[in-house]
Amino acid sequence: MFRWVIAFMLLAVVGGAAETSPTAKAIRVLIVTGNEYPGHKWRETTPAIRSALEQAGRRFDVKVCEDPEIMSARPADRYDVAVLHYCNWESPSPSRAALDGLADFVRSGKGLIAVHFAIGAFQDWPEYVRVIGRVWDTTKTHDPLGTFRVHVAKKDHPIARGLDDFDVTDELYFCLKGETPIDVLLTARSKVTKQDEPMGFVLTYGKGRVFHTPLGHDVRAFTNPGVVRLLQNACEWVAPQSHEPRGN
Repeated sequence: MFRWVIAFMLLAVVGGAAETSPTAKAIRVLIVTGNEYPGHKWRETTPAIRSALEQAGRRFDVKVCEDPEIMSARPADRYDVAVLHYCNWESPSPSRAALDGLADFVRSGKGLIAVHFAIGAFQDWPEYVRVIGRVWDTTKTHDPLGTFRVHVAKKDHPIARGLDDFDVTDELYFCLKGETPIDVLLTARSKVTKQDEPMGFVLTYGKGRVFHTPLGHDVRAFTNPGVVRLLQNACEWVAPQSHEPRGN
């Protein structure tokens, strides 16, 4: 009888540990950031991105690195998704090893999310547009900071799960360029161009999935409930754990 009680207690402890472990089956996320630019204050916005993901509970185990050189150190061994919240505008690009490491990370089947001013990073690296789909056309800019409506153009995509059209106060970029095939999921009507501009799109690079959104100018944008849900859904969709069955 005593042996059965001990066995039951051990099973209860093991089972409880599996249920309460904060990283059990979690998607391991690395936010890559760290370069200051007057218009984009990463020290303020990075915690907002982290909080947006951690609000999802145990789904994400989020770490932050303030040096993109981490991408040269085999990050695929430790992370499932990289969130690129970085732009080296007016600063030198990281080493070629770091840039190649970023490409290899996604190409190998890991996920990538690029947000807002990441569009302007690595301008001396031609492969970047094939990795994130669109880059900054420096001859163009964005609508003045203000409130606009984001339209969910493809409601059947997993990233759009639980999302309806929403208003956000942000910069509406119309400065994207590139010929890489993309699938646009969200749009917004620019007051300047009078056209619907992409506010979120997906693509594949090698075996990896990529989600790119130009949203995210400041903390107010990253704490918007629609943007929070968007980041959570995107992080799940690009993660390699979601590739089978592949679905949409």
